[in-house]
Amino acid sequence: MMNRRDFLAISGGLTLSTLAAPACAISESPRKRLAVVTTSWRYRTHAWHMAERFLAGYPRQGRWHMPSIDVVSAYVDQRPDDDLSPGRAKEFGFTVYPTVAEALRCGGDKLDVDAVLLIGEHGDYPLNEFGQKQYPRYELFSQIVDVFRKDGRTTPVFNDKHLSWKFEWAKEMVDTSKQMGFPLLAGSSLPVTWRMPSVEMPDNAPIEEALVVAYGATDVYDFHALETLQCMMERRAGGETGVRSVQALKGEAVWTAMGTAKNTDGCSRRLFEACLSRSQTLAQGESFSHRYPTPSQMREWVKEPIAYRIEYNDGTRATMLLMNGLVTDFTFAAKLKGQRDPLSTLFYLPPNPNVAYSAALMENAEKMFMTGKAPYPVERTLLTSGLVEAGLHSLAKGQQRLPTPHLAINYRPSKESTFWRR
Repeated sequence: MMNRRDFLAISGGLTLSTLAAPACAISESPRKRLAVVTTSWRYRTHAWHMAERFLAGYPRQGRWHMPSIDVVSAYVDQRPDDDLSPGRAKEFGFTVYPTVAEALRCGGDKLDVDAVLLIGEHGDYPLNEFGQKQYPRYELFSQIVDVFRKDGRTTPVFNDKHLSWKFEWAKEMVDTSKQMGFPLLAGSSLPVTWRMPSVEMPDNAPIEEALVVAYGATDVYDFHALETLQCMMERRAGGETGVRSVQALKGEAVWTAMGTAKNTDGCSRRLFEACLSRSQTLAQGESFSHRYPTPSQMREWVKEPIAYRIEYNDGTRATMLLMNGLVTDFTFAAKLKGQRDPLSTLFYLPPNPNVAYSAALMENAEKMFMTGKAPYPVERTLLTSGLVEAGLHSLAKGQQRLPTPHLAINYRPSKESTFWRR
């Protein structure tokens, strides 16, 4: 009897003219074996959003795409009553193992997978004094690497979101991948989702200042906002040279900074206006359908704004704003030398429960799993991991400006951005 995986694999490639085509007409390219290592696999968790793209496929350019990858094993760190992994394992024919090592070896004595999807997001984990949830991404990664070392073979690894809440561990993860020679990719869906308008930051762009306006909690959505910022900033003239300092502001200090902002600190009124003009969720007063909010309305609606003010080593400045109550999306604007109007766009996130932007992220993970090459540098996420940590430390230390010599991270982005255009 045909199971669900076989049905989706066949039906995902059918058109009206090929409904009667036999199964043997489907391409028989070699299939990869994937291990999923995750903290939690519950409804609307990241494992649900991402790992299941490799079980049931995902929409891509108007077709349903089935990866040439089979999930053959999983490790789930926390398994409450609503854990979905047993049901998924039964339906799609893989095994949930009690340890990371057993999952990577599929119960045998040698590494038996071709790729690892590491999702350290969601679950019941402690917070530290800076408000960072201590997800065990580094610990799970270390267990993966331990298998690689013992078995004398490596595979590509994708790490969801931050590399680690602790920058030293994040850097160790990147350094380890380079020393051992396996591709490592990480990060957020924001750099690869659709943009409205579908604009590309030119390679070697003469960026003078930049701004991201976003929403959500720190240690969660500030990471997404910083990935939004960095995937654009890394394309400036000279490539990425790292960050000199970070200062986080909150509450009245944000309004004061915005009220005195000039065109040299990354938070000019013109960039702020450009971001709000791209937003599809801009808050409104009663009975209005679309009106630019007044300063008093913004202060009323945004109870505690958060700003991260970033100074890059090459002197470029940028600001990330979390404006809960004003917007519920992610917009970007930048002043380019010689151009009168800012370059601006909305990073579009389709709604729950489908969240097709996670498919955009998993397409890039799939490319790496299939080719053995990361489509964009992991150094981007190494830098944004450090920026989140620096921002939260600045807040905890009285909103001090913190020098960040450890964030002198140099890299060149891929020639063309990897965001979805169609």
